[in-house]
Amino acid sequence: MQVPYGGKTHQKVSKRNQVSTNRRKTQKSKNTYKQKSGESMWKFLTVSFSTSFVLLGCAAQSPSDQLVRTPNVRVCTGSSCVSQDRNTVTFQSTPTDLQAERRLAVLTQMAEGNPKAAYDLALRLLRGDGVERNSYQALEWMRKAGDHGLPEAQMALGRLYLVGFEEMGADPAEAAAWLSRAAAQGNREAQQLLPQAQAAQQSEQAQYQVRELARKSWGHWYASTPYYWYWSDAGWILR
Repeated sequence: MQVPYGGKTHQKVSKRNQVSTNRRKTQKSKNTYKQKSGESMWKFLTVSFSTSFVLLGCAAQSPSDQLVRTPNVRVCTGSSCVSQDRNTVTFQSTPTDLQAERRLAVLTQMAEGNPKAAYDLALRLLRGDGVERNSYQALEWMRKAGDHGLPEAQMALGRLYLVGFEEMGADPAEAAAWLSRAAAQGNREAQQLLPQAQAAQQSEQAQYQVRELARKSWGHWYASTPYYWYWSDAGWILR
């Protein structure tokens, strides 16, 4: 007589079913592993064959053949690429004006001991005339000319400090100091501008007024003031 459902007979059947299920899972895992192993082996053989083919191609070439360069090169800019001749020049340096460099070198040497040459060099640096524009160096050379007693340089410095040039802010006290030195040597424009520069140190409104006045004369001086020295075939000549 069989034991009712849930008894020993049922337990035996369940165990047999579980064993069968486990066997099927094990077989499926083995098949999957064999499939992946086969794919990996195929990829390995493909790469090995390609590498061997390339190496054989190189070995077939002589050392001189391997060093031969192709006539064209691939040049890429951004997302676009083109093939162009290997000898194509892709960079042109800025041509050097040797004559201009020689003129500047001679004027700079003169400016070390001649206040008028220092003034000219400063003015050329301010304007960018024959040289690269450089307001900082222009101010340094103008101060050198002013320290050597040139009233035109002292007046120019007074105007520069009153207006405030480019990155240099206005400085009424410094302006008044230079204007007073120029006025003492009889410079009439400095004599007229000095009282206003002194007043500018007392109030912002006076500073604004004198700055606007100096700004109006600044454009004329900057554009039309002549140089002391001019270049000729014989070199720099004082006018």
